[in-house]
Amino acid sequence: MTLPILPDHDRFTAVRRLPFFIGASDEAMTSLSTRVRWRNCAAGEVVVDSGDPSDEVYFITEGAVRVVIRTVFGYESILNDLGAGAFFGELAAIDGDRRSANVTALSRTRLCIVPAAPFMKLVLSSADLSRRLLCLLSTRLRAKDERLIEFSVLSVRQRLIAELLRLSRDRGGGERVLSPPPPQHVLAGRIGTRRESISRELTEMSRAGLVTVGRRAIVLRQPEKLRAEIQARIQGTPAAVS
Repeated sequence: MTLPILPDHDRFTAVRRLPFFIGASDEAMTSLSTRVRWRNCAAGEVVVDSGDPSDEVYFITEGAVRVVIRTVFGYESILNDLGAGAFFGELAAIDGDRRSANVTALSRTRLCIVPAAPFMKLVLSSADLSRRLLCLLSTRLRAKDERLIEFSVLSVRQRLIAELLRLSRDRGGGERVLSPPPPQHVLAGRIGTRRESISRELTEMSRAGLVTVGRRAIVLRQPEKLRAEIQARIQGTPAAVS
């Protein structure tokens, strides 16, 4: 749902609070704030779909979204989940091409939508914003490189271990935890396999005392041992990306 236009002061204040624009001048932000619009999305609502011709940049002020890529054969892969303070759509704003992924709201989500032209004008006029955007693109490219290597050389079990390590946080005592635990079909979508494979691998790791799987959390009991298994496999394979 597109929201009514806010008063100038309220729009300026709301846009100024977006983390990406820290350091931009008040004059530039005043100009940008006149071009944005706001949208509320319900859980499950598609924000943009793969192939869409739009080129706007979406800033998440509340809620969260999931980014998914799909092939022409119907294969899906979850790229990322993004929360408040993050943004997406910058690639279409940069190159003018169609959307390369589907983005769907995971919960009630509020978005600030910035047209491509004023977004790029502001970014290119500020060394700080240009560097910030380049750093974001570099981070996302490195993450894709890492996952490409994993898909190329790791087994389903090892890809699952890598994803659990990536999503978990330190629990203390040498353990890591995912709480709340992602549904098994989400884990499957993130590593390119079936839910049944996730269930089987988690059961085997649980029996081996490597993880504990519960309704409220997945606990990695021996994360260093899990990490060593991945490193041993990758180090035994020629590097794909420098």
